Amino acid sequence: MWLKPEEVLLKNALKLWVTQKSSCYFILQRRRGHGEGGGRLTGRLVGALDAVLDSNARVAPFRILLQVPGSQVYSPIACGELLSGSDVYWAIATGATLEEINQHWDWLEQNLLHTLSVFDNKDDIASFVKGKVKALIAEETSSRLAEQEEEPEKFREALVKFEARFNFPEAEKLVTYYSCCCWKGRVPRQGWLYLSINHLCFYSFFLGKELKLIVPWVDIQKLERTSNVFLTDTIRITTQNKERDFSMFLNLDEVFKIMEQLADVTLRRLLDNEVFDLDPDLQEPSQITKRDLEARAQNEFFRAFFRLPRQEKLHAVVDCSLWTPFSRCHTAGRMFTSDRYICFASKEDGCCNVILPLREVVSIEKMEDTSLLPNPIIVSIRSKMAFQFIELKDRDNLVESLLMRLKRVHANHPVHYDTSQDEDMSREQIKISLWNDHFVEYGRTVCMFRTEKIRKLVAMGIPESLRGRLWLLFSDAVTDLASHPGYYGNLVEESMGKCCLVTEEIERDLHRSLPEHPAFQNETGIAALRRVLTAYAHRNPKIGYCQSMNILTSVLLLYAKEEEAFWLLVAVCERMLPDYFNHRVIGAQVDQSVFEELIKEHLPELAEHMNDLSALASISLSWFLTLFLSIMPLESAVSVVDCFFYDGIKAIFQLGLAVLEANAEGLCSSKDDGQALMVLSRFLDHIKNEDSPGPSVGSHHAFFSDDQEPYPVTDIADLIRDSYEKFGDQSVEQIEHLRCKHRIRVLQGHEDTTKQNVLRVVTPEVSILPEDLEELYDLFKREHMMSCYWEQLRPVVPRHDPSRPYAEQYRIDALQFTHLFQLVSPWTCGAHTEILAERTFRLLDDNMDHLIEFKAFVSCLDVMYNGEMNEKIKLLYRLHIPPALTENDRDSQSPLKNPLLSTSRPLVFGKSNGDAIDYQKQLKQMIKDLAKEKDKTEKELPKMSQREFIQFCKTLYSMFHEDPEENDLYQAIATVTTLLLQIGEVGQRSSSSGSCSQEGGEELRASALSPEQDSVFADTNTEKIPQGSRTFPEEAGGDWTVSLEHILASLLTEQSLVNFFEKPLDIKSKLENAKTNQYSLKTFEMSRPSQPELKLNNV
Repeated sequence: MWLKPEEVLLKNALKLWVTQKSSCYFILQRRRGHGEGGGRLTGRLVGALDAVLDSNARVAPFRILLQVPGSQVYSPIACGELLSGSDVYWAIATGATLEEINQHWDWLEQNLLHTLSVFDNKDDIASFVKGKVKALIAEETSSRLAEQEEEPEKFREALVKFEARFNFPEAEKLVTYYSCCCWKGRVPRQGWLYLSINHLCFYSFFLGKELKLIVPWVDIQKLERTSNVFLTDTIRITTQNKERDFSMFLNLDEVFKIMEQLADVTLRRLLDNEVFDLDPDLQEPSQITKRDLEARAQNEFFRAFFRLPRQEKLHAVVDCSLWTPFSRCHTAGRMFTSDRYICFASKEDGCCNVILPLREVVSIEKMEDTSLLPNPIIVSIRSKMAFQFIELKDRDNLVESLLMRLKRVHANHPVHYDTSQDEDMSREQIKISLWNDHFVEYGRTVCMFRTEKIRKLVAMGIPESLRGRLWLLFSDAVTDLASHPGYYGNLVEESMGKCCLVTEEIERDLHRSLPEHPAFQNETGIAALRRVLTAYAHRNPKIGYCQSMNILTSVLLLYAKEEEAFWLLVAVCERMLPDYFNHRVIGAQVDQSVFEELIKEHLPELAEHMNDLSALASISLSWFLTLFLSIMPLESAVSVVDCFFYDGIKAIFQLGLAVLEANAEGLCSSKDDGQALMVLSRFLDHIKNEDSPGPSVGSHHAFFSDDQEPYPVTDIADLIRDSYEKFGDQSVEQIEHLRCKHRIRVLQGHEDTTKQNVLRVVTPEVSILPEDLEELYDLFKREHMMSCYWEQLRPVVPRHDPSRPYAEQYRIDALQFTHLFQLVSPWTCGAHTEILAERTFRLLDDNMDHLIEFKAFVSCLDVMYNGEMNEKIKLLYRLHIPPALTENDRDSQSPLKNPLLSTSRPLVFGKSNGDAIDYQKQLKQMIKDLAKEKDKTEKELPKMSQREFIQFCKTLYSMFHEDPEENDLYQAIATVTTLLLQIGEVGQRSSSSGSCSQEGGEELRASALSPEQDSVFADTNTEKIPQGSRTFPEEAGGDWTVSLEHILASLLTEQSLVNFFEKPLDIKSKLENAKTNQYSLKTFEMSRPSQPELKLNNV
């Protein structure tokens, strides 16, 4: 075991210890007197001393010491004791056996030995090793406690540290934690890895330096085990811009499985919610535990191995042995019990598997316990077979729980099962005879013993007369069929006659389904196909109808009755090919990615020649979607479907590899993708089934019928046999692991596609640089994701919907927009910023659905950062009139009832040279010029009331706060405000009189010589204002107003204001700060909801 490092003196130690192994830094020693055959006198004395000592005082026979070269200080890391002398070691590990101490030594060699060379300081080496050993001891202790206690004290301590170090909201649940090293270049940082429901976090405090790392699971693009020049085994996390390596785990396999599970659950929950349904235990992310994840992994393996429905929940896994009459012995394996099944799998892969649906079970009984048959039970089924299980631990509780579930299944689904067999011995007599012999010995129902012998029979080809029935048994569709009497008929009745997009797609494809087969050249076959496809679309609207389902269903109808074909389709779509038939065919893409890796592993020369395997994968996509039915003659392809129903997707993987290997020479010599396609298509078109009793039916794209010379024919039986012999070593567990690994890549690939399409649309319409636009998109998406992480209780933004157009897949609500506005907007107004953000959101929310897209968000920012002064003023103006400014606006009910500033101030200002200028004349000329240049096609904005104008001025005052030119800006805005108030009063008086007033406005109107000038000062009573555009009650005069042109012209009179709005703004510094503060702003808002704002660093 690992020891807390302690000094030991080395003097005279060599008389008691013998060095077994040594390296630059570590020494493995054996205690004299242990493991010696005859032994010398010293060894005998030491051995005798150890033997007579009390057990508590005895010294472990093996130890590991740390030695720093050039120093007298050593460290025993695995075992140690204090000896008298002057030289010092550090004891770090002990072992009672050679095997135990060698495990510690191997771990040190693999994880630490090469690492230590990067340190220049010897003290740093000692500190690093001692720190690592202490962390391993703490992890071992916490692991032992976790086994004994539901919520161990160590975990609570880790949780407190996690919360203190990363300051997440309470909803961020810590799942588990590990001691490890994070590599920064060639330097390792020892610390703690925390795995939570939404994030991977790492914390290190080493040599006075603190390191915090936060990686959201949704940002991880690749998760893999790899090695580098220093370490043989590391976990590599790849995100968009970085790769991070973690190593020196006590149990790397466990860590990697938990990380895979968390990444898979989180990515599918947030990015693949189109068809993904979480297990009930994982529905609430804040309740996920390490035990839940381990149970989910076991559940998924169980359902994949036995190809059971997704809703089937595993209850127990028990070691046992099953009596197998064909081998006349008990076969060791494991029993799996779930809601509706008892399953058995032998420890030797493929030796024997059994699936017992509880609806087939008649009784479950305990037998007498004997020495030959310990703890036996008998499971009897309807076909008069019995299965004997022995060596069952906790047999009583197991039987009790099985009987309860058996009673429930029989109560819910009363059994009406016809066990009569209708065997047709008129065709393929040899095959049928072999199968009948097999039925007698191994069983003929879904409960049959599934052994290597039945796999060989399937590979030879199932007889035509038995094919439909065996497909039902192998897929367990027969259980669904018997459990749901009348279900299909009701679906047909409900769905027929309804017209929608799905039914239109079905009608379009009906006559493209095996058009060359006689069964679908008349209305009878077409009508049956229509009913099955329409009924399934009605049953499962999430899938509805997907191309290639028509071809598959056509073949099912050739060998099964209509209702049986429906349940076979259910089995294929919902559990044998999960996620294949949906909007994005994620499942098929994942398996294509897995297929590429299998090509690299099994056919490296072909993979090396074809640099881009994605081209080959695009060719093979139809192999998976149609199970070779569309690209191989039908009589051959049905043999592939035979293997698929027995072995699942494994059969398609291995057959695909066999096809590529058979054509490796032609593919390696092909010059482009088109030639490669020709090579494969020609080969597949010439695969024949010599045993087929029916006429040959060609494939859908047999376009090489004009061959000048005969092409060699391949027998499908030979190809299938080769596929099993050469590539049949892939287990279900390996395939599921590869699927999990590649699902992350496929989902992130879709995210990248979405991102690139959104940026492609937005980039031409804004002046923000593409790299800045990309960072803005990441901030926008992260804001959406953080709400998904922690705000389940609030009516949040709808989750990511991949079925929507690219630009609408991510949208944010008002609260999320406010957070982003505070982070990246250049218009920061102190406490007023949040109010301005709310008004901006209302302005951008055109369709009033309380959500905005990325394009609207960026367009608004583009005006703030890169717009001309008049565009910025126009945006500010629109933010202070309806719909942006509402009657319920929290800052709109201003206590100011009178004008903001006194209008009695003269409209003449002194200049520095003592001269004076009348700004009234200059202003009128500006307004006249603006009116002439105004675009006649642009919709004129409504004029601003006095109350709205007060809010506009408050925003400007807030924007100028803490600006270097703050005093000049305040003076300038005071001047402009006074000017605009007088303009508004002039308009008010002229509106009240209805004619040219002799008081106060005579001088202004005297110079109004043009129609354009008159239009600017038009009577507000005659102006057409859209209904509902004015929210506030009018002032006492009823018509104090100013227009955008008035405001813009007035602001142009002050150079300091012009400089403020035209100065260049740096968005990059804002983006850097936003990336740093986005999490802290969110957590601050959730922990202190009453606070109006958060003061950010460098904002």
